Amino acid sequence: MCGICGIIHFDGSNIAKNEIKVMMSKMKHRGPDSDGIFHDKNIGFGHLRLSIIDLTPSADQPMYSEDNRYVIVYNGEIYNYLELKQLLSNTFTFKTKSDTEVLINAYRYWNKECLNHFNGMFAFAIYDRYENSVFIARDRFGIKPFYYFLNHERFIFASEIAPILSVLNYKREPNDSAIYDYLMFNRTDHNDSTFYKGIKKLQHGCYIELKGNKVNISKWYNLKENIDKPFNKSSEFKETLSSSIKLRLRSDVPVGVCLSGGLDSSSIVSIILNDYQKRDINTFSAIFSGNDNINESRYIDEYKNKIDNMHFVEPTGEMLYEDLDSFLEAHYEPVPSLSIYAQYKVMEMAKNHVVVTLDGQGADEQLGGYNYFFGIYFKYLIMNLKVQKLISELFHYHSKHQSIYALKMLAYFMLPNKLKSMTVFNKREYIRKSFYNNYKDLSTINEKLYSSDSIKMASYDHFEYKLEHLLKWEDRNSMWFSLEARVPFLDHRIVERTLALPPEMIINEGLSKQILRKSLGNLLPVIIRNRRDKIGFWANEEQWFRSQPFIEFVNDLLNSTSFKTNEYIDYKKAIQIYQKHLDLSVDASQEIWKWINLELWLNNFVNA
Repeated sequence: MCGICGIIHFDGSNIAKNEIKVMMSKMKHRGPDSDGIFHDKNIGFGHLRLSIIDLTPSADQPMYSEDNRYVIVYNGEIYNYLELKQLLSNTFTFKTKSDTEVLINAYRYWNKECLNHFNGMFAFAIYDRYENSVFIARDRFGIKPFYYFLNHERFIFASEIAPILSVLNYKREPNDSAIYDYLMFNRTDHNDSTFYKGIKKLQHGCYIELKGNKVNISKWYNLKENIDKPFNKSSEFKETLSSSIKLRLRSDVPVGVCLSGGLDSSSIVSIILNDYQKRDINTFSAIFSGNDNINESRYIDEYKNKIDNMHFVEPTGEMLYEDLDSFLEAHYEPVPSLSIYAQYKVMEMAKNHVVVTLDGQGADEQLGGYNYFFGIYFKYLIMNLKVQKLISELFHYHSKHQSIYALKMLAYFMLPNKLKSMTVFNKREYIRKSFYNNYKDLSTINEKLYSSDSIKMASYDHFEYKLEHLLKWEDRNSMWFSLEARVPFLDHRIVERTLALPPEMIINEGLSKQILRKSLGNLLPVIIRNRRDKIGFWANEEQWFRSQPFIEFVNDLLNSTSFKTNEYIDYKKAIQIYQKHLDLSVDASQEIWKWINLELWLNNFVNA
């Protein structure tokens, strides 16, 4: 796990080595253990290393192939590197125990087809010194980041945005389209754009080929084309998940688990305890003792007699206020929820005990884990005239959840896309009408994410257009504290077969994640196996924004000249909404946070 960066001049002019050093200085947190630079005329690479596999200097990067033809900078982990190394040992001599050397030799052997052999998370760049070409690739689901700037003069890339901006001499401008989707839909990273005009990200499952001044971007992995035969038995699902976890336990440094108390992270912990007898595993959890609606202590405590090293943090409003500058710098783009801050605090705690963490990211997308998936399922049953099943599922949903939320979402999903946008806009009354009118027809959120006709397609759409922002936030939170975060549910062997499952193996009798519940059986504590709610790393911002120091802070922000004159938010309506929040009339905490984050981002990172 590392930070990578590079500059390529298309006209052949020499790279200023100092520019690479400046870029590296902006992301030292990604690789505190060692650093290195490759510099050859018009091409320069930089690498910052967080040592995970083979801790010796021989595994440092940039790394050269044995014949000196190829140079690589790489961020990530190839979990099946030992199996690939054995396969390639008949052709190549290996001098290190690192997965980096396996990757570069896999590229030498298979060329770009090597990508199909990798089980892992990665973003890397390989320079072919003979052909004077560069090959860049990103993993299937976008677990590891890759940002770039491209014009007719040069190509600049890095694991984060800040290093790229540090060497660009141009006026920063906000990407209003990204701001629209952020304010309207709480969505980011659903396409190749960022919040900064001119800075893009390589889409997941894609690669770039550069030669001369030609830049070709292609997709190497298409999930829809790789949806495989479904698991025949729930035991197959469990075996594959266990195999994925085993691969992700490979490390030469301590490993822990982020344990929320939910079904997904609890499944990982239960498998580690049962299949691999690692009672000494470290777990890290956020708790909120003053709010039973989001406090998951009662679920986490199910493991207190099974795990030796459990660690807890209780995020508070005072903590957030003190951490605000650091948290915003860590992410460098607006984030729509303070659940991300709760994860930030968990990672801050974990850094004192481990270097690698595992968590349940990605399970919700493939197992119907979001509550609105019930609305999608009801829509599917209606469209396929499965009346009896619909009636049964409606009954079970209501009896288990005591909620009409899924029915509200069903009604929303049945609307034409334009009416969907109008419905959301009416709830976001603070968004300026002019801003809404400028972008309402340009946004693709409703079309790509909320128009699915089945659980299978909804899962696919979530992998294509939603998952990546969660992965980005996890990468930022973990790497800010020099940690590597691994996600066992995103092993492609699991995803490809889970998405092929019939809907009743995902949602049935009012409960989602059916195959996970059945496959783990008694390995999971009963209270967790039967959970109906989803919380995850949530935060107590509803109360935080009703107390000092945030009351004064928010009021000052809403009445500032810059906030009053921005083109996105009607400050008078924002003030009214905040007053209603203080009066306990509404819970507007998520909207309040978005105002805070957007305003501070504009002031500190765009207009500064």
